[in-house]
Amino acid sequence: MLSFKRSISSVVVLSACFFNAGCQSTGINDYSVKNAEQSLFIQAGKDIKLEDANRRKWDNAVIADLDQDGYLDLLLTDHGFSIKVYWNNKGKFGEGTDILMGDTHGIAVGDFNQDGEMDILVSRGGGSGENARNAKLFHVKNKRKIVAGNEFNEPLRKMRGRTSKFFDGDNDGDLDLLLFGFPGNQKEKDIPSYVYKNDGKGQLVLETQLPKTYRDGQKMLVTDFNNDGISDFMLYGDKHIKAFKGNGDLTFKDVTTSVIGKKINDVTSVSEIDYDNDGDFDLFLTRGSELTAGDTFFDPNTSSFAFYTKRGKFSFGPFDIGHVLNLKNYQSGWPDQSIYIGESAYEYEHKSEYHSGQDIKLISSNALGWPDKLDKKGLYVGYIGNGQWRIAGNTWSPTTGVIQGVKSYPAYEHLEGLTAVLLKNNQGKFVDVSAKAGLGLKEHTSSAAVGDFDNNGYQDIFVLRRGNLATENKQLLFMNQGDNTFLQNDKHSIVSEELGAIGMAAEFFDYNIDGKVDLIYANERGKWHLFKNNLTLSKNTNYVNIHVGRSPKNNTASIGALVTVSACEQSHISRIGNSSSAYSQSLNNLVHIGLGACDTVDDITVRWSNRETVKQKAKVNTLVNIGN
Repeated sequence: MLSFKRSISSVVVLSACFFNAGCQSTGINDYSVKNAEQSLFIQAGKDIKLEDANRRKWDNAVIADLDQDGYLDLLLTDHGFSIKVYWNNKGKFGEGTDILMGDTHGIAVGDFNQDGEMDILVSRGGGSGENARNAKLFHVKNKRKIVAGNEFNEPLRKMRGRTSKFFDGDNDGDLDLLLFGFPGNQKEKDIPSYVYKNDGKGQLVLETQLPKTYRDGQKMLVTDFNNDGISDFMLYGDKHIKAFKGNGDLTFKDVTTSVIGKKINDVTSVSEIDYDNDGDFDLFLTRGSELTAGDTFFDPNTSSFAFYTKRGKFSFGPFDIGHVLNLKNYQSGWPDQSIYIGESAYEYEHKSEYHSGQDIKLISSNALGWPDKLDKKGLYVGYIGNGQWRIAGNTWSPTTGVIQGVKSYPAYEHLEGLTAVLLKNNQGKFVDVSAKAGLGLKEHTSSAAVGDFDNNGYQDIFVLRRGNLATENKQLLFMNQGDNTFLQNDKHSIVSEELGAIGMAAEFFDYNIDGKVDLIYANERGKWHLFKNNLTLSKNTNYVNIHVGRSPKNNTASIGALVTVSACEQSHISRIGNSSSAYSQSLNNLVHIGLGACDTVDDITVRWSNRETVKQKAKVNTLVNIGN
């Protein structure tokens, strides 16, 4: 057997059978040898026309086959602006269509009323507590028509909506609902953390009220960490991550101390991953601190200065620029979006709508001087002579921007990065194996997507950086070596080019059903990005795709179904609805399993949430349909 090492920048990948004496393998993936300089991912601009605008975001892309044609569609949320649906036309997406405008948050997708049509439940924001609203329901009809649904007999509770996830919490085969809201500042009689039971008659009825969350602590992963077939969940976003064990009756018990053992703070996303193929779900946690008011970034190579501020007064500069100031991707929330120019503080006239980043060019003669009083909310910009400019103001919502052409700026000391964490599942209890696995990266990261990107039979990890606002940001890709370790792969070309953007969320799916896992991710105050997997398939990059429908006997929904593929003495697992999404719940029922050089699938087992089970044979490099 061949022996070799792989550098950080190479693309050498071990096949699925490399560590398995029961399989035949050449030892080295053909793709790696023949295409060592080929990027593993390329931009998929020809397959989708995403909006070319820097906007505020909310959570991951929601992925589901909404029209049930076999191809996965997209719901993309631009926070405070709109939710767009992108229909998938056999691997080519149509133009995005608005389905709901305004302040929207978590989205749940699934056929909860079992009428054969997909349903979409959107949790709506509450205007910082001034306009509490209930979640809004939509139904996907024939010919891709999306219509608003009616209120339930007992309307869903009004709240500052955050988290919306369908799941089968009582294992009866229909979809219940987890619905969380942002907590108020005062003690509340009704705590906005609810579990709704599906009554089987098309209604969601309030069943359980969970303990109150604090600040942004409504971020959630629905999982099954003790492998008993009952849904559990991890709750994070405020202080340390918590583990709640499902009792099977829509009640939950806090088991954090016994399951996690130590306090892990500043978690930004949680992903299921069976990184060692031992048949249970381990967890990968990205971690990072939020930007704080007054944070600045400067790139001397491009003379770009970026700033972040919120909740009060700020002042930056003076900047040595010259006679022309270029402000790029300036963003501030309503009602503090106005920009005031020069000594007279006349209001700048925006040439486009306010929900995208503003690009502003000012000539010194049109911005002369500095006002005596800064008595209005917004941003002040002024030319103060000798090539110098100044900006200051007072805003409440997070405010960011990039100034180009700045000759120098003092270094700013940011909060030290945090270490991402890989937790190995040891019979329902987790052990930190990050350093041993080679995942001890230490920086601020915001999200991850888990998938077998090189089809070697082991799940890899894409990590989205919080990033530097003054520069382009190349993202992180860690390849699973099949020996319980990961190596960083730098040959992927996944780069965020927009300045002033902050990493938000990432998701994986095979949108063109070509047997390779693709990526979509979003930047807060930036753009959506779709990247196509550029792997060259060969005899050492086999795979199987499994389309999971409803159970054949009891018509149980596919959300939460456990898929197990046995091949070449290896076991591969995946759960329908698996996602790192903090607030939303996708329904990606097209499972992709990489097999490496293994050319035989022994069997595929699907166990739905009501424990109905189907076992089926399959061939490699095919799409297998299981269920209705």
